[in-house]
Amino acid sequence: MTLKTQIGRFDAKTASVAVTFTQGRVVHKRSVNAVLDAKGRYDKDATEQRVADVANGVAHKIAIGAITPAPAEDPAPESPAA
Repeated sequence: MTLKTQIGRFDAKTASVAVTFTQGRVVHKRSVNAVLDAKGRYDKDATEQRVADVANGVAHKIAIGAITPAPAEDPAPESPAA
């Protein structure tokens, strides 16, 4: 099964991008440090490569069970009858 990545907007305050990794039922969200060029500007292509490198690690962690699907939410308990 293929791991898909979705890269969010660059956050200049944190110098990072929010990334969502999805494989089957597993959805893993985390920030990834952006790559900046010599002048301190956001380098989109280099950041995409960094995200691809991080994705390899995420895929491995999913494969070994270190990252798993989020547990299903329990439905709200019913109120006791009055």
